[in-house]
Amino acid sequence: MSDPTSIRAALEQLEASGAPASLTSAERRARTVARLAAVQALYQMELGGEGVETVVREFSDHRFDTDIEGEPLAQADEAYFAQIVRGVVDQRKALDQAIAARLAEGWKLERIDATMRALLRSASWELAHRRDVPTEVVIDEYVELAKAFFDVAEARFVNAALDGIARDQRA
Repeated sequence: MSDPTSIRAALEQLEASGAPASLTSAERRARTVARLAAVQALYQMELGGEGVETVVREFSDHRFDTDIEGEPLAQADEAYFAQIVRGVVDQRKALDQAIAARLAEGWKLERIDATMRALLRSASWELAHRRDVPTEVVIDEYVELAKAFFDVAEARFVNAALDGIARDQRA
């Protein structure tokens, strides 16, 4: 995984990327922060075994007011964050099946890094349940987040997997 500079770079690049015209720049950035936080929260829940409401409350009360390298983190869309996290927890079995269908033969979801699982689950939930968000936006956002945490090869994997999941979910 990479350092916070890469996360900030990903946030900046995502801010410049396409998003629904109905959202302002600040609203797009707030959603990007919400997606990043959702991946972090799901990772934390998997490793720590904490419940969804505990983690949502922790992020809302403490994490959204933090910074990256001494600079304030942009405002998060906390409702969107909570919706993603709760949705992933509620739909985890179906999401895992959708992801597993796009893995190479012989690969199991359990073999994938916990951060990658959180990222794929979050993106898959959005693709399945937030049809108001364009497919390209969801894929672009999560590929950029993958670049913040992983090497280019993993980002390409995320792109390919999400493209397939999008075709499965939104066909």
